[in-house]
Amino acid sequence: MEKTENIDSFISGFPADVQTILQELRALIHREAPGCTEEIKYAIPTFVLNGNLVHFSAYKTHIGFYPGSSGIAHFADRLQQYKLSKGTVQFQLGQPLPLDLIAEIVRFRVGENLAKPAKKQKKS
Repeated sequence: MEKTENIDSFISGFPADVQTILQELRALIHREAPGCTEEIKYAIPTFVLNGNLVHFSAYKTHIGFYPGSSGIAHFADRLQQYKLSKGTVQFQLGQPLPLDLIAEIVRFRVGENLAKPAKKQKKS
C-alpha cells in the first residue's frame, strides 16, 4: 500500500467491501470519541484525543484494531475468540465486527486518555 496523507485516501485503496467496514469503524470511533482528530501515524489511520487513542488498518484476511495494551488487557476475557497481541486485535474479514465491544473499548480508551494531563501541542 502506498503512503497516504489522510484517512479518506487510505480507505480508498481497499476493495469496496473492505472500504465499507473501515468507514463503519471510523464512524463508530467518532461517535464514541467526540472531539477526536484523525491522523495517519505509523502509516495507518490514527484517532487522537489527548494522545493516540486507537488505530486501525485492513489486511488480506483481517481488520487490525489497535487500542493499545491497556485496551487489550482490560477486555481480554471478551477478546479471547480473536487473534491478539499485546496491543492488537484481529477481526477476520467475512465475519461481522463486534461493534458493541469495539465501542466499549473506544470509550475505555477515551476515559484513559482524558484522565491523563493534557498533551502540549507541537509548535509549527
